[in-house]
Amino acid sequence: MILLVEDNPDDEILTLRALKKNNIKNEVTVARDGVEALDFLFGTGTYEGRDLIEMPEVILLDLKLPRIDGLEVLRRIREAERTRLLPVVVLTTSTEDQDRLRSYDLGANSYVRKPVDFQEFIGAVGQLGLYWLILNEPPPLVRSV
Repeated sequence: MILLVEDNPDDEILTLRALKKNNIKNEVTVARDGVEALDFLFGTGTYEGRDLIEMPEVILLDLKLPRIDGLEVLRRIREAERTRLLPVVVLTTSTEDQDRLRSYDLGANSYVRKPVDFQEFIGAVGQLGLYWLILNEPPPLVRSV
């Protein structure tokens, strides 16, 4: 499963299309703000009672999110035992060096700027999928609550 954290409907559609064009058939759960992403990961709010054994293989995280921004989401992911080892790829339009530095400082596994051109975006998403879903060897499942 992929957790896509994206508030821009156009970017959401483009990302889903790019995944499909690259034959990435993993289930995709979309969270449209930081609160929804954290609720999904921790089984709170609208996701209360969700089976927390099933966690994303990779999180594609935008930085500019309503309610709780992507950097705060990343901080909370990394501070919790249950989620600290989940692969997080920051997928953003931000060109700010400070955002990139802060993302890595908080434990992002990768930082990718969204290409403006759709064909470039398809290629970038394909490479992300190939690496994180096929080639990457994740750590053993952490089952603590």
